Amino acid sequence: MTRQPAGTLRAADAGRKVLLQGWVARRRDLGELIFLMVRDRSGLCQVVFDAARCPKAAVESAATARLEDVVEIEGEVVLRDAAQKTAAIETGEVEIVASRVEFLGRADTPPFLVEDRTNATEELRLQYRYLDLRRPAMQKNLLLRDEITFRIRKSLREQGFVEVETPMLTRSTPEGARDFLVPSRLHPGRVYALPQSPQIFKQLLMVAGLDRYFQIARCFRDEDLRADRQYEFTQIDLEMSFPTEEAVFAVVEAFLAAAFSAIGVEAARPFPRLTYRDAIETYGTDRPDLRFGLPLADLSEAAAGSGFAPMESALSSGGAVRGLRVPGAASLSRKRLDDLTAEAKTHGAAGLLWIKRAAGEVSSPAKKGIAPAVFERILERAGLGEGDLLLLVAGPREPGALALGALRNTLGRELSLIDPSKWAFAWVTEFPLVGKDAESGGWYPMNHPFTAPRAEDLAKLESDPGSVRALAYDVVCNGWELGSGSIRIHRADVQERIFRLLGISEAEGRERFGFLLEAFRYGAPPHGGIALGLDRICALAAGAASLREIIAFPKTTSGLDLMMRAPSEVPEDQWKALHITPERPQKS
Repeated sequence: MTRQPAGTLRAADAGRKVLLQGWVARRRDLGELIFLMVRDRSGLCQVVFDAARCPKAAVESAATARLEDVVEIEGEVVLRDAAQKTAAIETGEVEIVASRVEFLGRADTPPFLVEDRTNATEELRLQYRYLDLRRPAMQKNLLLRDEITFRIRKSLREQGFVEVETPMLTRSTPEGARDFLVPSRLHPGRVYALPQSPQIFKQLLMVAGLDRYFQIARCFRDEDLRADRQYEFTQIDLEMSFPTEEAVFAVVEAFLAAAFSAIGVEAARPFPRLTYRDAIETYGTDRPDLRFGLPLADLSEAAAGSGFAPMESALSSGGAVRGLRVPGAASLSRKRLDDLTAEAKTHGAAGLLWIKRAAGEVSSPAKKGIAPAVFERILERAGLGEGDLLLLVAGPREPGALALGALRNTLGRELSLIDPSKWAFAWVTEFPLVGKDAESGGWYPMNHPFTAPRAEDLAKLESDPGSVRALAYDVVCNGWELGSGSIRIHRADVQERIFRLLGISEAEGRERFGFLLEAFRYGAPPHGGIALGLDRICALAAGAASLREIIAFPKTTSGLDLMMRAPSEVPEDQWKALHITPERPQKS
């Protein structure tokens, strides 16, 4: 008799003899009638031990069953009585009348109930992750991840991509975060780095003529963790030779459409395109949530001559006055407005002004400080209607936009403006090539130092680097950045110009990236690609609040593996073999 997955039994199976193997999820003991709910990866099925229909030994054994015992059960599938049928589980029309039960593994009382509705803390769940993963919701997440990964691989294979593995032990290269370092035993004083991405290797694969590469790549970044970050993560990494931005977009749109079809989402293609500048100006973020409106408005022209110090100061220094009109939000309390002001300040705004129109009256703490004609002009330009709220930020252009963008997202959720059934994909393009460090005054790459500048901006690379736009792009969905990519530099002379701009000397560039520059000398094709976070895609598809819900064995927010108790101490002889003397914490 072959094993039957518990969750697959249906009314059509009535009369069949089956063998179940799984875990005891629940037990109900009515004396001579015992019910066990058996769980495996496929789902749940009820098993009946009835003294009138089952061998006495089977009933007696079932009476000793405990939660999470591993059992093997033989029996016959029967239809439940009409009154006992349930839609709560997919096998709710049938049950198994057992003829035999064997305990393959006994279980101690688990530290929490293995059910979807659990009050266990996240720390306890991570400590006993193997139990947490038995919960149907967690198994559903991992099965969804498997299906999404399969569909992405299939789509890329059908589009002519070849999967190639790149090294996990490499040299440290700048990727915007700290590297995890691996000391070399055979080469004292030298280290390997775990890759933050396969960036240079995939460029070298294009030089090698591989044409279209992809990899489901494991990557590592030693950075502070939060809900959407982990020390180790998985990305869908790809590179193409002789691409245009649109060619990359088409490839990505195809596999994202395939991926999200796993949850019944039909991603309309092509995805909308908007430039970085338009995204910031209109939505206050480079990863806009396009499921709802609330666009930002530039009210600088309307605010000119206001006589109101914050506005005048902003405009005279090249800043802006921006507004966010929120229909129907005039009912927000003063306390809530104070909270929004505090939130705006955490995102870089010096302050927040508000104007309400309710019951035919317009009210604002700033009303007396703004020239009446200018005040009316602002209301007209903003389109403030009855019951509306207008939030205003005056100050430097980008910080003001980012602050209002954060409030836009907050109010979109709070006021239920977001349709949860809607999926809004988009591309954000034309990112700045470099940014300026406020402290050092030096330039740093907005993406990475291998991103190509737009050809029409290349002449300004030395004279006005802050205005140079990159051939860089992000794909976003519902306010999440799913991936980031670019067309790469494939000429050594342009790469060396970028290094100089970033303060990397010729000698340092040759030392750190000489192998790449040398490869370009032997005929490098134009190439470009992208990397998308598989963890983020799966979390978004699963509706998970944290990446930890779709990763089998994640770390805590402090980077700990509570189950394996890592990081851990190692014996002194292991340190000595690596020629390292560890610095011990001072004992108090």
